[in-house]
Amino acid sequence: MATGRTHRPATRSRGIPEATVARLPLYLRALTALSERSVPTVSSEELAAAAGVNSAKLRKDFSYLGSYGTRGVGYDVEYLVYQISRELGLTQDWPVAIVGIGNLGAALANYGGFASRGFRVAALIDADPAMAGTPVAGIAVQHTDDLDRIISDNGVSIGVITTPPGAAQQVCDRLVAAGVTSILNFAPTVLSVPDGVDVRKVDLSIELQILAFHEQRKAGEEAAADGRTAVDPDTKEAPPMRATPAGRKGPDGDMPAVMPA
Repeated sequence: MATGRTHRPATRSRGIPEATVARLPLYLRALTALSERSVPTVSSEELAAAAGVNSAKLRKDFSYLGSYGTRGVGYDVEYLVYQISRELGLTQDWPVAIVGIGNLGAALANYGGFASRGFRVAALIDADPAMAGTPVAGIAVQHTDDLDRIISDNGVSIGVITTPPGAAQQVCDRLVAAGVTSILNFAPTVLSVPDGVDVRKVDLSIELQILAFHEQRKAGEEAAADGRTAVDPDTKEAPPMRATPAGRKGPDGDMPAVMPA
């Protein structure tokens, strides 16, 4: 869920569609990899393949940035890295607070990729008094009782919630009240926020369930291709064949009746 925020970034004020904004990090990741290999230019087809989109969509997305490339040459890699970074607001430092320093919160605190992408973990906060003062990734964990002061002292506008689901809404409310206007939510629950606050949700279990759906579908397609009958996952047996009334119309014409064994 995302709503308009009080301090709108340049991308929205310039009318860049949200779908395009969502693809800009994909382009930036691909471009950064090219830059690290000292590749000076890249064609739209090559960059689109690296980012996992089609080239026509990429060219349309870049047109919103005012970047059209050079015919026969392609796009200047370094310039695009700068241009996309600027549009995403990554040319400045963004202090981030992580609330909930369990396994996931600690893993995020130790993730080295934040700093290279313009994000600085400024504070770690947890409700467990025993965690207070414990260093994680070189940062001392602070108690939630001091959340308002921590947010204010560090100028935090982005909060990351990695708490259990039952505590997530209360933490969200406190972050918003303290002045946080963007929240990344890892808790498996839907948060309610006022206008002017952006929320992005990351639910790993949902992503796994979607993958499970695709795996089940692929298994069914493979079974059909092999002429096998799909197995019921509950009974571990093939479902019984149903008798089909004689003369019933199917997609390819009359369907013959199935005689009982």
